[in-house]
Order: sequence, then C-alpha cells, then structure tokens
Amino acid sequence: MSQQPEQLKTEALKGLDGITSINDLEQWRVRYLGRKGELTLILRSLAGLPPEERKALGAQANQVKAALEDGLKQKEQALSEAQTATARKDSIDITLPGRHFPLGRLHPITQTLHEICDIFASLGFLVVEGPEAEWDYYNFEALNIPKEHPARDSQSTFWVETENSEKPMLLRTQCTAITARVIETMKPPIRTIEPGKVFRYEAVNATHLQLFHMIDGLVVDKNITMADLKGTLYEFAHIYFGKDRKVRFRTDFFPFVEPGVELAIECAGCRGSGCRLCGNSGWLEILGAGMTHPDVLRRGGIDPDVYTSFAFGIGVERMPMLRYGIDDIRLFYGSDLRFLRQF
Repeated sequence: MSQQPEQLKTEALKGLDGITSINDLEQWRVRYLGRKGELTLILRSLAGLPPEERKALGAQANQVKAALEDGLKQKEQALSEAQTATARKDSIDITLPGRHFPLGRLHPITQTLHEICDIFASLGFLVVEGPEAEWDYYNFEALNIPKEHPARDSQSTFWVETENSEKPMLLRTQCTAITARVIETMKPPIRTIEPGKVFRYEAVNATHLQLFHMIDGLVVDKNITMADLKGTLYEFAHIYFGKDRKVRFRTDFFPFVEPGVELAIECAGCRGSGCRLCGNSGWLEILGAGMTHPDVLRRGGIDPDVYTSFAFGIGVERMPMLRYGIDDIRLFYGSDLRFLRQF
C-alpha cells in the first residue's frame, strides 16, 4: 500500500511530460487529481487503515498530490506561453505601421480626354456622346462622303452585319459621325465637343492603331467665320501645350468642310529645327478643321444661308505624344507600368 503513491507519482509525471495540448492536460488532471481520480481514491482508502499506517501513508499521498499539482501548474504555464508565442507569430501586430498600397490612377489617354474636355468646357462647349456602332449614313453620307467617294479608301472599316442590307452599319471611323447627329437633332446656336473611340481596319504600327480616340467639335451660329475657328483653336493649343509653343494653320482637304485647314504646333523635340519625330519639318499636325460644308448643314435641317459653322477633329493619342515627345503610340496600350506611372 505504501508503494502506491510513489508509483502513481512516477506514472503521472511521466505522462505529464508527453502532453502538448490543453485538452490532453485537462484529461490528465481528471485522471489523477479529479474527484474520481486515482490519487483521490487512494486518499479515500486511508480511512480503513490503522492510525499509524494511515498517518504515514496520508503524509506520503499529500506530498504526491502537491508534486502533481505543481507539475500541472508548470505544464499549464508552459503550454500557455507556447500558445501565446504561436498566436503572436501568426497574428497582425497592430502597433506596426500600415502597409502602403499603391494608388490607382487614370490611364494617360483618359487623363488627356478629361483635360481636353475641361478646356473646351471652359470655352462654353457642351460634351456630347454617340453610339460606337454607327449607321453608314451618319459616318459617311451625311458628311459628304457617298458610297463611291475616294475618302472612304483611307478609312478601312469594320462592318457590322444587320438584317437590313439597305441600311449598312459599321464601327464608326470618326467622331464626326456624332457631329452629323448633333446637326440633325440640335438647334442653333450649337457649341459641342464629341469625344469617343473610333475604329480603323488597318495595320498596327508606331503611329497607327485599330482602336483609338478622337474628339470632334462643332460650332453653329449666325456670323461664324474662319476668325472664330482660328481664335478658338489657338486658345486650345496654347492652353494644352503652353504659350511658348508656336502654332500654324495650313490648308487641307476634308469632304465635310470648305475651306479645310490643319493645325500644327512647333515640334517638342527640335523646336522647329527638324528631327526624326517631325520628319525634319519642324512641325507636327495636331488636328484637322474647317468651315462646315453647307450641304452638311442642309442635310441636318439647318439653313446655311442663315447660319455658318466650323468643325474640327482631334486625335487624342497624338496629343500626349506631341506634348511629351513619345514616338510610339503602342506604348499607351502595352500595360508597361514603367511607362504608365510617368503620368
């Protein structure tokens, strides 16, 4: 009987050393120190022993109980510290400074669209949008470009299949199609700009894409002259490129304006002396414009004998290329963050 407490102590402490979880420790406690535990049963059995033997065995059992309780306490502390260390390793330290995630920015072409629209809005223009899938009539015929007109050859198109073969549809090749709709639906005085995507079926290279952006403009009112056109576009060019950039007009042909002009600015690379970027001319074209052809106004229901008009069309991708000296339009759509983050 006197060997039972010591044997129990040896067995219990050996089992305690192998415990690695709180749940296993609780099972150990119940087995040895619980109300029906093995040590408790030994203590209860002392009542039937002679006084001297009961006293000696009781003292021994109490020493074993103290040793087991001390071992239990140490194991609880060790497991608790291990659990805390693991939790700290896996948790977020709220005292550390937060991680700075990079902020998203608008694409440079979107920035350019917004900037140009803001410039013309400050000059009193209204922003108007139109459909990207357009009827042939608005994209060509309403703009003095009938079916056999040679100007169609320079605008290879993506045609859209429709049930009505007599009314062909295409992905618009120019935002001037929106201008045709504006002339048809709005009454003078008119002062609008029309931004949007356009589509051309052509080879992709450093200066051409199959999808790009344009902003067309239109002014219709009484007594509108070429001086109004030049003054408006001079102001736009100087706001966008800076007052120090030289600007020039030169005659050009577009079927829907008469007379037609092109607006060019001094090359940013060579400042007019000639370089590869400007083809050694010293100038870079930024837009086409002119006085709206009377037939275009007449088709839209506006009397050209009462109202005159000017119109212009800007290639949006060309604007940041000319401002910053970028020589490949494909860089805007190549997803190279080293390039895009510069804007």
